Amino acid sequence: MLQAIVNGQVFDGATLRAHRCVLIEGERILDVVDQGEMPAAVTDAYDLEGGTLLPGFIDLQVNGGGGVLFTATPTVESLRTMGSAHRKTGTTGFLPTLITSDFEVMRQGIAAVSRAIAKGVPGVLGIHLEGPFLNPLRRGVHDASKFRELDQAGFDIVTSLSSGKTLITLAPELTTDAMIRRLVAAGVIVACGHSAASYTQARAALDAGASGFTHLYNAMTPLQSREPGMVGAALEDENSWFGIIADGHHSHPAAFRIAVSAKRTGGAILVTDAMPTVGSASKSFVLDGETITASEGRVVNAAGTLAGSDLDMLSAVNNAAAFAGLDWYEAVRMATLYPARALGLADELGAIRPGFRANLLTLDDRGRIRDRWIDGVRV
Repeated sequence: MLQAIVNGQVFDGATLRAHRCVLIEGERILDVVDQGEMPAAVTDAYDLEGGTLLPGFIDLQVNGGGGVLFTATPTVESLRTMGSAHRKTGTTGFLPTLITSDFEVMRQGIAAVSRAIAKGVPGVLGIHLEGPFLNPLRRGVHDASKFRELDQAGFDIVTSLSSGKTLITLAPELTTDAMIRRLVAAGVIVACGHSAASYTQARAALDAGASGFTHLYNAMTPLQSREPGMVGAALEDENSWFGIIADGHHSHPAAFRIAVSAKRTGGAILVTDAMPTVGSASKSFVLDGETITASEGRVVNAAGTLAGSDLDMLSAVNNAAAFAGLDWYEAVRMATLYPARALGLADELGAIRPGFRANLLTLDDRGRIRDRWIDGVRV
């Protein structure tokens, strides 16, 4: 079947163009042509009605959604529910995120992701393992009793995903440069976070192959005049990326603007760090036996410690543009093209180009999401 999307404007990842026709065959974009060149063979034409077509959003840090916390129920059905909740706000690709867990739960989560990808569960791109190789001095709401040294058993688990991408957040000062190099050589994307590392230690991790930083500013050593810390290393480095949560709670809008301005273009990536409250009527859930509550966009435990977010990706894009004074389409790149690059998927996701996977979303003339496609299927 040959599909066409017509009668609107198309943001292809680089430029906003009017009067373009996007042709979809199977799971992929066949071509992008002038609207007057739509082939007669088209069997299904979707009318944008003057709206806008974008690449689908990609979220590297999704703890839950639709009332489900992946760590608590690491199953294929949880992934279906989370994906459904997040694609309502434009996310067509995501990394379900396991918060610090014991090895058995990690095995279950990785197995669930493998099965989900094999079954074609829409949107699942791999897994993000946020722990358990973290520093208790920067634990946030993670259960420090489950923290572990990254030994051979841990390496075997982290590298066990059969398909899709694996991203791991670790504290680099608690492992070795040799271990980071081993992980990267095995295809794992290494990000630094929940860490008390000095600037020098963070720099060494980058030199060993770490390529990212998890939720900049939060749970890491700050930038100071004599000790730049992990934040300084993240802002300075030209070859790495950082995830950042644009909810106005994890970082002040001014701090958000400073970070985006300081980093090279393409190095700042929007993540939600979303919890089960996103896409759910219930605004509380249980994490490691502790009740977590979302109120006025802020997700906290009883002590007031931030515990993920109640943020969706479309809101993150709108907030990023407002906080940093960005062109809105640059904020879109922070949720599409740049995370695709971080995952090593920039040759198939994050833009609207021939040969790319047809992961797309449409906005009406008021900026509201109308429809979305995942691998050529309107969902």
